Amino acid sequence: MFQIRHVTLTHKKDLHTIVSDLSLALNDDDRAVLIGEEGNGKSTLMKWIYDPELVEDYIEYEGEKIVSGEKLAYLPQELPEETKAKSVYEYFTDCEGFAEASPRELSKMAADFRVEPEFYYRDQPMGTLSGGERVKAQMMRILCEKPTILLLDEPSNDIDIETLEWMEKFINSWPHAVLFISHDETLIERTANRVIHFEQLRRKTMCRHTVANVPYRQYVSERLNAFEKQEQIAECERREKRIRDEKIRKQEQAVNAQLSNAHYSFHDSLGRILKKKMKNVKSLEHRFQREDENMTEFPEQEEAIYFKLGDANSAVPSGKWVVQCELPALNTADGARVLAENVELRVRGSEKIAIIGSNGSGKTTFLSKLAEDLLARKDLRVEYMPQNYEELLPMDQTPVDFLDRTGDKEERTRIRTYLGSLKYTFDEMDHPIRELSGGQKAKVLLLKLSMSGANVLLLDEPTRNFSPLSGPVIRRMLADFPGAIISVSHDRKYLSEVCDTIYRLTPDGLSKIEEGIQ
Repeated sequence: MFQIRHVTLTHKKDLHTIVSDLSLALNDDDRAVLIGEEGNGKSTLMKWIYDPELVEDYIEYEGEKIVSGEKLAYLPQELPEETKAKSVYEYFTDCEGFAEASPRELSKMAADFRVEPEFYYRDQPMGTLSGGERVKAQMMRILCEKPTILLLDEPSNDIDIETLEWMEKFINSWPHAVLFISHDETLIERTANRVIHFEQLRRKTMCRHTVANVPYRQYVSERLNAFEKQEQIAECERREKRIRDEKIRKQEQAVNAQLSNAHYSFHDSLGRILKKKMKNVKSLEHRFQREDENMTEFPEQEEAIYFKLGDANSAVPSGKWVVQCELPALNTADGARVLAENVELRVRGSEKIAIIGSNGSGKTTFLSKLAEDLLARKDLRVEYMPQNYEELLPMDQTPVDFLDRTGDKEERTRIRTYLGSLKYTFDEMDHPIRELSGGQKAKVLLLKLSMSGANVLLLDEPTRNFSPLSGPVIRRMLADFPGAIISVSHDRKYLSEVCDTIYRLTPDGLSKIEEGIQ
C-alpha cells in the first residue's frame, strides 16, 4: 500500500508553492504519469516521495507519506556527481541485488536492454557513458533491487528507439505501480492509465493539480472538451448579462426621465407609482448582481509556450550544399575506438534531417564534429544545441545576462519580454542558470537560436526536456523553420512531424530509412 496525503511543497527561497494539498494512492497495475510545464515541480515531488531528505535544502513540506510493505526504487533525471566518478562495475557492485542475481538473470536483463553482458563489468566511468547508456545502467541496477514501486524521472531520455519500445512493453507488463515523468508523448500514450497534471496559473502565483484515472490521450481530449464547454457557457452567460443589463439601464433611464419631467408631488398617485417602479428596478438590479457572483468563470489553463524560429532571411537556397561530409572513420572523442566507418552525409537547401541509432553508436559525436566544421563557415549562419546544455550555458549567469549581446537597456527589456512569453517569472529571469530545470535551460537555448538569425540548426535531442503539452508547439516551430535542420533524436513524433529524411548510424555508416518510424 502506498499513499500520500495532503502534501504541500513550497520553495524556501521565494515561498512559491508548487504543490498544494495533493493526495494520491498507487496500487498494483497503476501506470501513472506526472505531466506539466517545465519547472512546475514534477521532479521535486518525485524526489520527496522517494526520500524527503533529497529536497529538504530548498523545499518546505507538509503532509504524510504512507508506505506499507512496499519497496521504492528511484531513477533520477541526472546522475549524482559522486556516481559519475564510479566505474560501471563499481556502480553495480554497490547494489546488493546485483550480487544476488544469477548469471542467467543478468544475461537476460542485458539482452532486454540491448547491451553486452560484459557491460556490467566495464571500468569506464559512469559519467563518460552516453546518455542512453546511463539510463540503461540505472534501470538495470534498479531492477536488480526487485522493487514493488518504480519512481522513474525521464526513463525515456536519450535511449534509442528499440529500447524505448522495450520500455513501453516493460511498463505495461510491470505488475506493480509505476509513477513516471516523461516528455515522450508516444511512450505516455502507449503506457499511462492515470494522469497527474501540475499547472502554474496567474503568472505562477497559483498552483493547481488534476488527478485523472484515464489514459493520457483521453485526458487531453476530455480536458479540451471541458474547457471549450466551460468557455461557451461563460460567454453565453456574459452575453445574456449584457442584454439584461442594457434592458435594466433603459428601464432606469425611462423612470428617471419620467421623474424629472413630471409635475407632481411624491404624495400624488403618479409619484408613488414611479417611486415604486424605480424601487423595483433597483431591486432587480441588486438581485442580478448577486446572481452574477455565481457566473461560470472562463477556464484557466497554463498555455503552452510559443515563439518563432527564423524569418524569411533564414531560408537556404535549394541548390546550396549545407553539408558534404565523407568520413573514412568516426572515432570516439579520445580516438581510442572506431564507432563507424565510411560515414557520408549530404544536405542541400532547407532540408530537415534526423539521425537515429543505438545508444553509443556515435550520433552525438558525429553531430558535434559537424558543428565544428559548420560553425567555422562564413557562408552559413549556424547555431548548435548540444545534448548536454552545460557545454554552452554558463551555469553562474542569469538567462538575461547570457542572452544579452549588447548591454543596451532596450535589448535587455526585449529579452525579458521573450522570457516572459516562455513562462519565466521575473524571479526566474534573475536566477543563475544552474537553478533552472532542464526544460527551462532548453528554452534559453531555443531563444538564443531564435534571436541569432541562424539559417542552419544543429540540434541534439531538441525535444527531450519539453512537456508533452509543449511538445506539439515545439515541433510545429521546428517544422516551420525556413532553414535547414540536422538533428539527433529518438522522439518518434518529432521524426514523423518535422523531418524530411531519417538516417540510421551503424558501424558501417549512415543508411537512409525509407519507411517512417512508428
